[in-house]
Amino acid sequence: MPRKNNFISNGMKLLITGGAGFIGSNFIRYLLKKYPRYRIINLDKLTYCGNLDNLKDIKTSRYKFVKGDITDAKLVKKMAKDVDGIFNFAAETHVDRSIMGADDFIRTDILGTKNLLEAVKEFKIKRYLQISTDEVYGSLASGKANEKSSLAPNNPYSASKAGGDLMVRAYHRTFNLPVLITRSSNNFGPYQYPEKLIPLFVTNILEGKKVPLYGDGKNVRDWIYVEDNCTALDLVFHKGKIGEIYNIGGDNPRTNFEITKLILKTLGRDEKMIEYVKDRPGHDRRYALNSSKIRRLGWKPQYQFQKAMKRTIEWYKNNEGWWKKIKSGEYFKYYKRQYGKR
Repeated sequence: MPRKNNFISNGMKLLITGGAGFIGSNFIRYLLKKYPRYRIINLDKLTYCGNLDNLKDIKTSRYKFVKGDITDAKLVKKMAKDVDGIFNFAAETHVDRSIMGADDFIRTDILGTKNLLEAVKEFKIKRYLQISTDEVYGSLASGKANEKSSLAPNNPYSASKAGGDLMVRAYHRTFNLPVLITRSSNNFGPYQYPEKLIPLFVTNILEGKKVPLYGDGKNVRDWIYVEDNCTALDLVFHKGKIGEIYNIGGDNPRTNFEITKLILKTLGRDEKMIEYVKDRPGHDRRYALNSSKIRRLGWKPQYQFQKAMKRTIEWYKNNEGWWKKIKSGEYFKYYKRQYGKR
């Protein structure tokens, strides 16, 4: 068993990049609740999927939002100067958008990561956690990817994430930086931008629209509820072994068709709502993670898949104002007025 590296402080100050996004905002809420003396700076560029409505209920002096881009090295150093640790959620993440244009993905996921690592090096920051994805392993015909599996990304998004991971590895080996990497399977839950499969399909059905299912719908993903991922990130950051990678899987493999049927059934609709559309170029067939390493660290998911899905669907039903603002474009107009051009 690897040596556990205990690292915790009641008064820790953290920089969280990309904290206005889906997983980042859930994680900020989780940390503030669990650690009453932690202070958090949320650095987010507020691109199309960065949404301050995700965090509007947070009213505490322990939390501060700063609009900014991790590709701005000067700003990154200013924000990181006196923090104890960094969680890097900031990333361009949508595969379809990366196929249309990869430049932003390369800048944010690789150059931005490099800037954060330079800050860790300069200010001797105690811990850095890179939040990555199972997509860097590519499509698996069988079996599960472990942390030593080869990287085989098949689209510009996953390639840019793999590039960021390799940058983290290189800075650890070259400069002995205190870094860790997590690679999680598909997250789902509240506040997920409605271009992703589950929130898109749920909100479309609530609007009486059909759901666009790629290809034959048999692509397999492993699903994990976002709060389970938050507990895993917390554990790895505080007790993970420096320089290591930890897979975080939910052990809930489902085809996209199965997910679609579950959503339709929960909302009382039938398969007539499915519209089969042309498959995505280079669409990975199957992802699967071996998460035994983090389980040896003491983690396991707490949410049963069916119950978590029902909870997620109920959240979108009860928060129409949140997603309708996004789908109508109202939120983009709002934050451009508040924060200027992105």
